[in-house]
Amino acid sequence: MSELSTTTIESESVTPEALAHLGEGHIAYVKQIRSEDVPDLFPEAPKIAPGLKLFALHAADGTPIMLTDSREAAVANAWSNELQAVSVH
Repeated sequence: MSELSTTTIESESVTPEALAHLGEGHIAYVKQIRSEDVPDLFPEAPKIAPGLKLFALHAADGTPIMLTDSREAAVANAWSNELQAVSVH
């Protein structure tokens, strides 16, 4: 049986700034949002009807990258930009 290697990081040793840059340029995350949240995340976006479920792709540091109506499109955009997409709830 092989042993798994794990790394533990103490929370006091990672600054919020370092955590924000973790995965930068390599990881993006997909998050389901409501259309009512679009103006805060994407100020330049046109007005969208309320009550819609949308998907936002964010850079590892939280910067919004794109908005779409399907999770698959968000993941495909991440892959086309050579980013590993992860989901958040």
